[in-house]
Amino acid sequence: MKSMIAAALAALFVLAGCNTVQGIGKDIEKAGGAIERAGSR
Repeated sequence: MKSMIAAALAALFVLAGCNTVQGIGKDIEKAGGAIERAGSR
């Protein structure tokens, strides 16, 4: 559970640094993958 929260917080920080709509889409995709990996542990 803690790893999922950490992954979600990391995703928020990454999204906060995005400057373009395309960049946001790529970051959301990466964050989704990280959350998926964290959930499978």
